[in-house]
Amino acid sequence: MLARRLEEEYELYEEVPQSQSLPQPRRRVCLNTQLRAKCCILFVTVSAMAMLVTFLSGLSASRGYALVQTKQEALSLESENERLRLEVAKLKAPQRIQQLAASELGMVVSKNVYFAAEKP
Repeated sequence: MLARRLEEEYELYEEVPQSQSLPQPRRRVCLNTQLRAKCCILFVTVSAMAMLVTFLSGLSASRGYALVQTKQEALSLESENERLRLEVAKLKAPQRIQQLAASELGMVVSKNVYFAAEKP
């Protein structure tokens, strides 16, 4: 009885041959070209802005590195300038000049100093 019932159900659900099925009518797809064009323009605009931001941030970073390098160079030049000022001050010192005159040139400081003055 159970087997008979399954056979009846099988006969009810038999597939219809492909030749008898009706062909599906083809739907014509209508593309929204204006929306597509707007999306393309939006994509190009956003891409251009992203590239501009990337370029400007790279430019800013390179300028920052150049600024740091210039500051370091300025500090080194200032320290060298200070060192040269001290060296000039040492070379201009009267004690040093007197010592060089006495040792290298054979000059001596006189003990008596005489001044000549004109009478009016």
